[in-house]
Amino acid sequence: MKVAIIGAGAIGGYVGAKLALAGESVTFLARGANLQAIRERGIRLVAADGSEQVARDVAATDRYADAGVHDVVVLAMKAHQVEAVLPDLPHLVGPATVVVPMQNGIPFWYFHAHGGALAGTPVRSVDPNGTLMANIPLAQVLGCVVYPAAELAAPGVVRHIEGDRFPIGELDGSPSARATRLSECFARAGLKAPVLTDIRAEIWLKLWGNLTFNPISALTQATLAGICQFPPSRELAAHMMQEAQAVANRLGVTFRVSLDKRIAGAEKVGHHKTSMLQDIEAGRAPEIEALVGSVVELGRLTGTPTPRIEAVYLLVKLLAHTMAGQHARLQLQPL
Repeated sequence: MKVAIIGAGAIGGYVGAKLALAGESVTFLARGANLQAIRERGIRLVAADGSEQVARDVAATDRYADAGVHDVVVLAMKAHQVEAVLPDLPHLVGPATVVVPMQNGIPFWYFHAHGGALAGTPVRSVDPNGTLMANIPLAQVLGCVVYPAAELAAPGVVRHIEGDRFPIGELDGSPSARATRLSECFARAGLKAPVLTDIRAEIWLKLWGNLTFNPISALTQATLAGICQFPPSRELAAHMMQEAQAVANRLGVTFRVSLDKRIAGAEKVGHHKTSMLQDIEAGRAPEIEALVGSVVELGRLTGTPTPRIEAVYLLVKLLAHTMAGQHARLQLQPL
């Protein structure tokens, strides 16, 4: 398949490298040092066991018009970065192109083909002006949940930490040939992409941890294991997860994993820094709205109280505001 990866960061680089190594035709839409590194040396994938592979047979460009139409377009940037690529997206998307947003959190399309009283409702925290809904062809979107953890170790170098699952599904829950084709494409690359009939339930399962551990880690500089092994923060995470579960239940979503098991799964990952903590340490804008603000918004839409989530949301927004105002980053330093 001809696959365009917009964003050659940790997840985009991991997916693109795996697909290219399996023989798929991959084009990275990238910028700066990352673009230069991929053009010159390909993209290097460092596995969790330290072994390395280099995908050299890849294309890389920052000119969307030169890349042309693809079978699959993967949006592999953070939610707040998607709007910036919308003017160039039509160069990559034809009538049969499948668009796969790989953002964490509640997606902009959440209430499209949802059914029920909130069908068609925009998620303003993620898409404030309705720009994403208006410019991304919703009929061509496949939902996707990203479970792997990876990090961009250097330009053109991705370190895979753990995980290989990318569940996908049609927004209306229907079976489709295109979902099956994409699932098979990922499987050839050694990635697990089961086709689900309720992709929203899987989104909530992933978000259940992200909306708690990400902001708590950003505020405290603690790793996943650190949060889970310190009783007060473990209790706070559990309370936030209970609030989120109540919101999801109001929207017709049930969780196939218990709260305790979800926390245990996060603890098992070990002393891994969440993506939000990595952003705070690097001085990048953290992904707050899709992961936390959206849950506060859905709580209000469904009349479900989320006091702990809202308190943590406001605190991490203040942290990001302070950092942006001072053009600073936040990182613990040894004494």
